[in-house]
Amino acid sequence: MPRQVFFYDQPERFVAGTVGQPGARAFYLQASARGRITSVLLEKNQVAALAERIEEVLDEALRRSGGDAAIPAAAPKDLLDTAPLDLPLEQEFRVGTMALAWDSVDACLVVEAQALVEVDEEEDGEEPVFQDDENGPDMLRVRLSGAMARVFAKRALDLVAAGRKPCPFCNLPLDPEGHLCPRANGYRR
Repeated sequence: MPRQVFFYDQPERFVAGTVGQPGARAFYLQASARGRITSVLLEKNQVAALAERIEEVLDEALRRSGGDAAIPAAAPKDLLDTAPLDLPLEQEFRVGTMALAWDSVDACLVVEAQALVEVDEEEDGEEPVFQDDENGPDMLRVRLSGAMARVFAKRALDLVAAGRKPCPFCNLPLDPEGHLCPRANGYRR
């Protein structure tokens, strides 16, 4: 089957969202424009890594431009999107790899999410065979303004943090690697 590329250039909406309760949530990236919706499934840690990396790429692009790039330092509050995922929620593919780049010519962030490539195990102990047609895996490619990218990153980071238990002292989400509480004199949980 030929590769499908779901392309959105400055979509009306690009968000991370979940279905289910904390501890059993499914995470999605969803892009929409002109009545077309594309949803892809991914892992919680992929959402967190994508959001953190977007912040880093935007900060670096802003630094390299000497502050001249059209990238806000923080997510503009008037653009924040807290609405649920659009319906119908039909998964196009499960994300395997992601890539990011800042396009300085068009002043936009390019986000690519490629489908997970299945591997067939060889029975006789040989190397695994990757199932991939000549055109590569399906892909979601989205081009975002600096402001929309900041909004995506903020929502995604908030979404990931929402499933964590709060610290009993400061009410911040507990990080799985440990939490240094600012209110409990260095109390580490």
